[in-house]
Amino acid sequence: MRFPLIAFVVLSACASPRAGEDCNQAGFLCESQASALECKLGTWESLPCKGPNGCLRDDDTIKCDMTGNVEGDNCASSAAGKGLCTADNKGTLECRDGKLVKTNECRSCRIDGETVVCEP
Repeated sequence: MRFPLIAFVVLSACASPRAGEDCNQAGFLCESQASALECKLGTWESLPCKGPNGCLRDDDTIKCDMTGNVEGDNCASSAAGKGLCTADNKGTLECRDGKLVKTNECRSCRIDGETVVCEP
């Protein structure tokens, strides 16, 4: 199974920002191995990356492995309307209004390219 990774553009920063601090440009940074930061509406917001690959910087891109994320976790503005399987592969989650929302129950869930497939 392919793991969905959300990739973001890296921001250059002099100091390590923290969730809740002010920011003045759009973009993403790794906050830790298990979370990313997104500058949303002038404030850094923490985004969990609970999958086994966590948060990684790959050249000028931040990759956040969301495969272990759960309903209610924050999600990036660039992930709005996109889905992923629940950690147990028995349901689907979708990023809506900055939060992951459970959208379906299924016998099995898998990712096929960019499509989430939920087998009833």
